[in-house]
Amino acid sequence: MKFSDYTYVRPDFDSYKHNYLEALHNLEEAANLESAKTAIDELNYLRGTIDTAVNLASIRHSIDTTDPYYEAEDTFWNEYQPHFESLDFRFYRCLLASPLVEELKTIYPETFFLFAESRVKLFDESLIELFQKENQLTSDYGKLIASAQLEFQGDSYTLAQLRPFTEHKNREIRLEAINIQTAFFAENETKFDTIYDELIKVRTEIAHKLGFENYVAFADVQMNRWDYDRKMIETYRKEILEKVVPITQKLYARQAKRNQLSKATFADLPLVYPNGNATPKGTANELVEKARTMYHELSQETGKFFDFMVDHELLDLLSKKGKQSGGYCTFIQEYQSPFIFANFNGTAADVDVLTHEAGHAFQAFQSRWIKEPEILFPNFESCEIHSMSMEFIAWPWMDAFFEEETAKYKFAHLASSLLFLPYGVLVDHFQQEVYENPDWTPEQRKTCWRDLERRYCPERDYSEFPDLDRGLYWFRQGHIFESPFYYIDYTLAQVCAFQFWYRSIVAQDPTAWQDYLAICQVGGTQTFLEILETAHLRSPFEKGALDDTLKAVDDYLENVSEEQLK
Repeated sequence: MKFSDYTYVRPDFDSYKHNYLEALHNLEEAANLESAKTAIDELNYLRGTIDTAVNLASIRHSIDTTDPYYEAEDTFWNEYQPHFESLDFRFYRCLLASPLVEELKTIYPETFFLFAESRVKLFDESLIELFQKENQLTSDYGKLIASAQLEFQGDSYTLAQLRPFTEHKNREIRLEAINIQTAFFAENETKFDTIYDELIKVRTEIAHKLGFENYVAFADVQMNRWDYDRKMIETYRKEILEKVVPITQKLYARQAKRNQLSKATFADLPLVYPNGNATPKGTANELVEKARTMYHELSQETGKFFDFMVDHELLDLLSKKGKQSGGYCTFIQEYQSPFIFANFNGTAADVDVLTHEAGHAFQAFQSRWIKEPEILFPNFESCEIHSMSMEFIAWPWMDAFFEEETAKYKFAHLASSLLFLPYGVLVDHFQQEVYENPDWTPEQRKTCWRDLERRYCPERDYSEFPDLDRGLYWFRQGHIFESPFYYIDYTLAQVCAFQFWYRSIVAQDPTAWQDYLAICQVGGTQTFLEILETAHLRSPFEKGALDDTLKAVDDYLENVSEEQLK
């Protein structure tokens, strides 16, 4: 069965609610473990049907935001998803109150109950209208980004399609592309500001009505940060600022020297090499076939997985008009199918999609045994270990994708992963400041962003881009609008992925793959720190872990000569 044959049916809420409450009643009345388990399994099945419908509607809408049918379905889900969530809230409350809860914990993963505890704190039926409004505002942001049709050198491009020109080896082309890109955000500045203003207001109101001091506290519960707290995050951010930023500035200075620049501005940062960045060789279909070969050679498990993805047409990779920007992986419960969405643009990022998003998809494929929809994927900081580590595990096959530019790709890939860390914590720091100061004006938010940028990313000289210099860059960071506080997770995972890189590539540790496979198979049945223990990785919060990881990466990069990168 191909993805195009997967059937989407808008659920009838009243009928679903009737069946749901009947199963919930059975759980409430359960006199023994077996009857309670039967009721929970029925509820998991019902919830899986909704999870399937949500994902199918969301995927098809993101592929073509101009399709009127799925635009209407997106509107339906914005309105009704909180109603479905209200039923889940009742389920979680019933589950935790069950006199059989301790016995149930012996047959269901602990994280299932931790998740339930978090969700009980985050929902109240009186807030449904606010949740609906939040959903619609995030859709408005996605549609605004997708609406970009940018005229450049006689053609029209989306934001994703324009990106290769921002990396062009001709500086004038880079300047023109970045200016056109930036102009879109400047011209729509009021729209972006209005959407975000409204999001801050509605999210803050939700948090206050649920008893949280602010939305920051709400978000940390929402993100299921069971193993660590905001204080640990703040300490970690400080570590990145003090220990990583000096290394990044050394790398940027090396890049400027390589490109024969006395001073590099923002327009020069995307160009890692004077003769152009490494680009993948082949068409989209050829890249997919190269990935198929790679995954068959990597392991029996990955070969079976990638065949499934290709044969069922579960990859939508090409950028096109009306398609949302970015990339993601999701899982379609009833069809037991991961799905990968991307916007190929001819840069090395196309290969990163075939490793990064495939890492997510492979984990989901290995975790199909998990019937609880909320814990098929682990929490975000754990999810990203699978994706970022797969990027590095795939290194031995990069010759097939980049041919004579493989060394350039590997250096840029490892360096950019390190360079990302300060930006990743900057996004978290910015959001914390914004939601701790919900009455800020748009101008105050932009000033805050720019001040933080100067601290975490001092290499960003916007002298040629006045709109960016006054703090507009973050408009393009969709997570800030659509998935608040989901970003520092990438950096925590990156620090862990560097450990898999070292074990797989440098030390050639034969146990690295088995440890990676093990954490794919446990899905979300373990917490972040438990997953690290299963994978034999050191926690980013552990004293000295960051030092050792940074030294390994820094040493590797320093030992790559400029001659090797020509």
